[in-house]
Amino acid sequence: MYKTMNEILGNFLLVDSDQPSRKSRLFEPGHMKLLVLFLIEQAPRYGYEIIKGIGELVGGGYSPSTGTIYPTLSYLEDMEFVGIEKSDSDRKQYKITVAGINHLKGQKEHLEHILGRLETRREIQNNDQYLDIYRAMENLKTALRLKLKNSALNDETICQIAKSIDQAAVAISRIKNEQVL
Repeated sequence: MYKTMNEILGNFLLVDSDQPSRKSRLFEPGHMKLLVLFLIEQAPRYGYEIIKGIGELVGGGYSPSTGTIYPTLSYLEDMEFVGIEKSDSDRKQYKITVAGINHLKGQKEHLEHILGRLETRREIQNNDQYLDIYRAMENLKTALRLKLKNSALNDETICQIAKSIDQAAVAISRIKNEQVL
């Protein structure tokens, strides 16, 4: 009747509470390539400028590693989406090519989705009001972890937990956002 608890709740709920929980990936495969190409389309950039630019897009103190950015740049160069110009100091500056521009045009909707998601992430991180929601979500995850860790759940208990979460979801969706003028 039910899938395993791992399948239902995801691995992040099943880790010991003294261990960090698994988070969803910030970038899915291919996202970093599109973001790097997007930044280079705006203006030619050096590797460190790309790292800084990605950090600004993501917000929250995130900074991709050189071990992520430089292989991505190599891939984009191999695909002929970017070219390299060496400066007098022998530093590589990356410029977008016609093929790179065409690739970005073909991925426009996907890129807009990624950029929109990152903008939402930045807005949430920069809004102290969301801290209460974050705290409440962490409380829910902790309660589920403890329940799963400390007791064998029968079908009735699983249904009660699911019903409680469903009721909370319905209640949240019915909350009206009253604007203060």
